[in-house]
Amino acid sequence: MSDHPKSYAPSQKAQRSRTTGMEATSRRRMSGGRKIWYAFLVAVARGLMRLIWSTCRVETVVGAGHMDQAVADGTPVIPCYWHQMHIYCSRYMLDQIPRGMNVGFLISPSVSGEVPAAMARAWGAGVVRGSPTRTGGQALRDMYLTVSREKVSPVITVDGPKGPAEVVKIGAVLLARLTKSPMIPMAWYASRATEWNSWDRFLVPWPFSRVVIVVGEPIRVPEGTPIDDLEPTRLALEQALKDVNQQARNWFAKSDS
Repeated sequence: MSDHPKSYAPSQKAQRSRTTGMEATSRRRMSGGRKIWYAFLVAVARGLMRLIWSTCRVETVVGAGHMDQAVADGTPVIPCYWHQMHIYCSRYMLDQIPRGMNVGFLISPSVSGEVPAAMARAWGAGVVRGSPTRTGGQALRDMYLTVSREKVSPVITVDGPKGPAEVVKIGAVLLARLTKSPMIPMAWYASRATEWNSWDRFLVPWPFSRVVIVVGEPIRVPEGTPIDDLEPTRLALEQALKDVNQQARNWFAKSDS
């Protein structure tokens, strides 16, 4: 996994305002003190992620063939997972970079997005700055151009950034329709894990636990589907995410019985 920074594609709105990708409309500015503080947060967060990833062991990847096929085809896909699943689903996607997949992450253009954006770049992934709740239309256009021109596989937490939890927002489905790329649902769970008391019940594995990752079958938007008729596909993706989530949670109960 590369530690070298990689160029990223901020949304055009963000790019016009600041080279960091921060929107000019944000009330918070990237002052010198804030830059130092954010650099410290990035270092701490990366250290914590390294600790988790190095002490836990991925026991198996169920459905790995779906991602293997995407890598072999060399065509973009849209990996999708719940916001709570970020720790190991993002790790799994970062692992696809050395295999040849051009992986990118959709991250908020606000100042608060500076830390995850810096982390993604440090791990060798691309970044598109945008938020479904603030610059969704612009972000969708930029994601489309990034997928179609640069062949990026954009990772989307489909119920983020603020929820409601486990409800798929339409953005991923719209992008799949525009790009004709398949959406790939993903989830993970651990033999020992804790859910934070947050809106998304963010999932954190205990040190030295075993981890299972589940990759579901690709979901495509049927050819020629009108924009007004995307709800069945959105519901299908939502159900697929619930299914892989449940499969991951059931894995250790079955394997340890």
